[in-house]
Amino acid sequence: MVSVTRDRPYSGRDTGLKENIVLIGMPGCGKSSLGVVLAKALGYRFVDSDLLIQENEGRLLSEIIEQDGLIGFKKIEEKVNASIETVRTVIATGGSVVYGPKAMEHLKSIADVIYLKLPLHDIEERVGDLNERGVAFEPGQTLGDLYDERVPLYEKYADITVDIHDMDIRTAVGQVLSQLGKERL
Repeated sequence: MVSVTRDRPYSGRDTGLKENIVLIGMPGCGKSSLGVVLAKALGYRFVDSDLLIQENEGRLLSEIIEQDGLIGFKKIEEKVNASIETVRTVIATGGSVVYGPKAMEHLKSIADVIYLKLPLHDIEERVGDLNERGVAFEPGQTLGDLYDERVPLYEKYADITVDIHDMDIRTAVGQVLSQLGKERL
């Protein structure tokens, strides 16, 4: 089980919001980069679940996919994400986390889930080599195919959707904070 403890007790304010934030979205949408800045703005911790997977397995994501196949990788990903126990943390997930219903059910129970939405052409410009990045996709599947398959899942699980097209990171973080409400500021 992955566990992150808090340095200070929760303030006790009943804002109706959960004590964590989970970022979901396509590879290259900025979950990790935005997550770090968002965590700093909120005074929260930051966790990248892809790094937790690598640490847990002692292998790179690309090695896990190569050695265990997509099915094996998705099982590992779901297990790690379903075991995260933390408070006052921004959690950046891998783009394929939405394939794991147990993981998503768990994450939704401990966090507000925010979908960072970007159009496909932005993703194509940002993502680079899918294999090197450790992106879970089927042989012959294009980035467009992956996008079409995942977007409905992101929309299904999101509590909040923030369209970050044409935004720099500071503006995107501001949008996320705005969507969360002033209670978090």
